[in-house]
Amino acid sequence: MSQRLRPDLRPRLATPRDLSLVEEALRALARDLDDPFRASPHEVARALFGPEAFAEALIAAEGARPAGVCLFWPVLSTATGGAGVHVSDLWTAPSARGAGLGRRLLAAAAARARARWGARFARLSVYADNPRAEALYRRLGFERELRAAPMALSGAAFAALAREGEA
Repeated sequence: MSQRLRPDLRPRLATPRDLSLVEEALRALARDLDDPFRASPHEVARALFGPEAFAEALIAAEGARPAGVCLFWPVLSTATGGAGVHVSDLWTAPSARGAGLGRRLLAAAAARARARWGARFARLSVYADNPRAEALYRRLGFERELRAAPMALSGAAFAALAREGEA
């Protein structure tokens, strides 16, 4: 049964003072997805608040505990014809699920991206074994991109490619 979103669970842009909340929420997401969490607090702080920050986070809190987080950054698509927003991480606490917080976090990210970067679209990935998340995204109008599949390069292969580019 869906519960109604409490007014105190409103997303806000994370600040450096929120680093521990953001990290706690991202760690909870990793646990929920059975993923490793390898980012150090320094790396998260650098990405969000450093002099060359390249990502933003929205946070919602229940007292001193995170209720939800959305991590995102700008992208450019020549096929779409402009800027967009890539949502890499979206999590809501079990106590807040079914109450619309995920939708609010995505809406706030879209509004911030449109105002800041002129974003016209949003992209994200969803795990095949996460039907609740996929159902939320579909209700919002997200569609699978059939022509594109995410690919990743990491570890030694990424390091080797980067060294090649430095030469």
